[in-house]
Amino acid sequence: MTSPSTSVTLPLFDLTRQWPRMQDEALALVADIGSRGAFSLGGELAAFEGAFAEACGTADCVGTSSGTSAIELALRALGVGPGDEVVTPAMTFIATVEAIARTGATPVFADIDPIRRCLDPDAVRDALTPRTRAVVVVHLYGMPADVQAIQRLTDEAGVALVEDCAQAHGARLDDQPVGSFGAAGAFSFYPTKPLGAFGDGGAVTTSRPDIAAGVRSLRHHGSAPGDANLHLLREGGTERLDNLQAALLHLKLRWMDADNVERRDAADRYRELLAGLPLVAPPLDPAGAEPVHHLFVVELDARDSIRAELDAAGVKTGIHYPTPAHLQPAWAELGAGPGSLPATEALASRALSLPIFAGITRDEQARVADTLRTALLNA
Repeated sequence: MTSPSTSVTLPLFDLTRQWPRMQDEALALVADIGSRGAFSLGGELAAFEGAFAEACGTADCVGTSSGTSAIELALRALGVGPGDEVVTPAMTFIATVEAIARTGATPVFADIDPIRRCLDPDAVRDALTPRTRAVVVVHLYGMPADVQAIQRLTDEAGVALVEDCAQAHGARLDDQPVGSFGAAGAFSFYPTKPLGAFGDGGAVTTSRPDIAAGVRSLRHHGSAPGDANLHLLREGGTERLDNLQAALLHLKLRWMDADNVERRDAADRYRELLAGLPLVAPPLDPAGAEPVHHLFVVELDARDSIRAELDAAGVKTGIHYPTPAHLQPAWAELGAGPGSLPATEALASRALSLPIFAGITRDEQARVADTLRTALLNA
């Protein structure tokens, strides 16, 4: 197999490959919505919410301005606030922790399962206290967490389970979509995500009418249903998903499952290409799990020097995430210092994200593998 020229940069994500298949319809949507001035809380938003709820196996979906606001508003709708604790992993994008803090609750960090790389149910059990009001489980890198085991713990403890599905659109566990296990699921539609908008956006999925109603009110200044001038809640704001973004997401939704299949196929090819190298590849799909491989993260020694060599060869990579939340200066006051989450810290020190996206070619993956093999030999 011949690799493409190294003079061409291979990005971590290439969103331009999505454009040709949608260009005509996307431009027509923009023209239609622009001609009507229908930019906020319109029919396109309602249509997307219905379609995405169906895709996620929930009764309802509420569009929000971002994945961060989706987590926050879901927690607020559940009554989470000052004095409460919310258990979550430190191995996540910082937005998960920010959203908890914005409710006034205190994040409590639990370690991950080093194989699945998501919250370890045993660590969750140890982190629960009488002040725990919710657990936010993260389906990291597009891998479904062991959410069923965690849900048994939360049900027994009488606390809410919220799923952070920001990297896992379309992922399934025992043929059930993520975002439908807990009281609520929170999604991000940042452009690089498995279902990405043309900017920021998010959504809360739920089958509980009280949560859907609460999020709808909170995203629009605490307003009453059908009456924007009657305010029922004090802590609402401007956290709506724009009508235009919803229309574009609805268009792109038709390709989400096919794109997920492409990324799963690409992950399988990487495992073959990287076999025998001194690194740890993402695990084979656990029993019943159907990940979407938003990221393909390998673990290796001398990560930073190897990353620099890949970059010099035109292969772009990422680190998700080099400093876990419990070691960030902003959260030092919580007292979870170095050594407190060993599996999390081990992954953070060795994780390297390789290029993966719908449309990546076999030749491009071979180039990544060849370049990585050379870098490892030189390390």
